[in-house]
Amino acid sequence: MSDWPDLAGRLDQSGHVLPVRVYYEDTDFTGIVYHGAYVRFFERARSDFLRLIGIHHSELAEGDDGTSLAFAVRTMTLDFQKPAKIDDVLEVQTSLAEYKGARIKLDQLIYRGDELLVSAAVTVAVISSEGRPTRLPSALSEKLLKHRPSELS
Repeated sequence: MSDWPDLAGRLDQSGHVLPVRVYYEDTDFTGIVYHGAYVRFFERARSDFLRLIGIHHSELAEGDDGTSLAFAVRTMTLDFQKPAKIDDVLEVQTSLAEYKGARIKLDQLIYRGDELLVSAAVTVAVISSEGRPTRLPSALSEKLLKHRPSELS
């Protein structure tokens, strides 16, 4: 599997892009994507974005950088504009909007071709194994900050 770099999408100048195909399991009885499926698409994209920049959930949980850490979604605002349908190929775009302290804000967009379908503003908290907000270790912060869109630099 490690020979498939596209499995986790790709990094570009604005952040991360993950292709997603809509399967039957993602839809309701009408063949339209169920609203909860978009949350899963966004979660996959956030995880792959972090993985590609060198921040791995398993290493965070194991405390490889000093203490056991995790990410927890604090807020998520979704704006549904157009529906996706079974067999559509979508692109989930993820970009860093803000990073301060224990808080990471991300903008996420789902496109079908040039057509924007769903947007999300997501705030993720970095938490300790006890559930307390905490900062990322500096080495991981540096990895994240290297992937800020140029207007945030």
